Amino acid sequence: MEHTEQSPIVIDDTTLRDGEQTAGVVFSRREKITIARMLDDIGVGELECGIPAMGKEEQETLKTLVDLGLKARLISWNRALLSDIQASLDCGMTAVDISLSVSDIHMTHKLKKSRDWVKEQLKTALGFAKQHGLYVSVGGEDSSRADMGFLLELLQIAEREGADRFRFCDTLGILDPFTTFEKVLALRQASSLEIEVHTHNDLGMATANSIAGIRAGARYVNTTVNGLGERAGNAALEEVVMALKYATGIDPAIATERFVELSQFVARASKRPVPPWKAVVGARVFSHESGLHADGVFKNPQNYEGFDPAEVGLHRHLVLGKHSGTHGLKQRLADLDIDASGIDIDHLLVRVRHLAGRKKRALNDRELQALCRAA
Repeated sequence: MEHTEQSPIVIDDTTLRDGEQTAGVVFSRREKITIARMLDDIGVGELECGIPAMGKEEQETLKTLVDLGLKARLISWNRALLSDIQASLDCGMTAVDISLSVSDIHMTHKLKKSRDWVKEQLKTALGFAKQHGLYVSVGGEDSSRADMGFLLELLQIAEREGADRFRFCDTLGILDPFTTFEKVLALRQASSLEIEVHTHNDLGMATANSIAGIRAGARYVNTTVNGLGERAGNAALEEVVMALKYATGIDPAIATERFVELSQFVARASKRPVPPWKAVVGARVFSHESGLHADGVFKNPQNYEGFDPAEVGLHRHLVLGKHSGTHGLKQRLADLDIDASGIDIDHLLVRVRHLAGRKKRALNDRELQALCRAA
């Protein structure tokens, strides 16, 4: 399903809510303010910023975020309880996510309630929220395991009672992109209500499932910086945005050149370091060692780079190791201002490869300089 310029994709980033639900992660109020401002500055359209029902401290933080006057819409997470929604109102929130369990396994073993009870809960909570002028996303917790007939029934109730959109949640991260596409498409075809996709990464498919949901017609997508979140995390903001741009041709108008800055701040605040090989923002994802690849990049970076590293705030790295070739070695010598005129490059390359194989890693500059002195 195509998205027009009049219907752009909206990133609803939930780093401050679902990201902070990562086991052991706590953001200070100052850190939340900084993250919110950074997300707002780069053009993220919505921030799911917390859970008022958690108590006074969380409520004070939400009030502080509201008072920042950000361009992004702030949205809070709530159970389908009037007390939760009232707490959001008291914080000055104008938009809420009302979450309710929609799968039979949750209804039976978590809520111990019937489908009829869930439907009435939705009507009551949604009615209260709309009476108070709130923008409402109805969140279907565990949508991916829900009976499709019941999910469509809830969707129709949500539309009839005035909801603004419906959140399809792959709460346990169990779907593949093909099934995600089919389920989201079924929701889009059954209602004029906007669809939001919320995916988890338990099987490593959160980003792919988010893109599949968008392909099926979802307009809203949930992300977190660095893919923080429960268990294996959520769809990573940086991955979803770059996948939209380069895999689907949809530009969500995000200032991607600040991704690494944002990623590193959240990594420090969450005490969850970003692996060097992390997609899009890992410090070494634009490293080249293979002689064939290094030569190709020298001739034209597009030979082996899908996008310019500067687009996300990174730099290209040439690594000398077991698989390096003469072009990469010559370039590294030039970068270090080493005069290679008197050096047998082929012999030096043999020694570089041997030492890298023995150390089981790439060589550092000091080691290369020592080899050159001994050449």
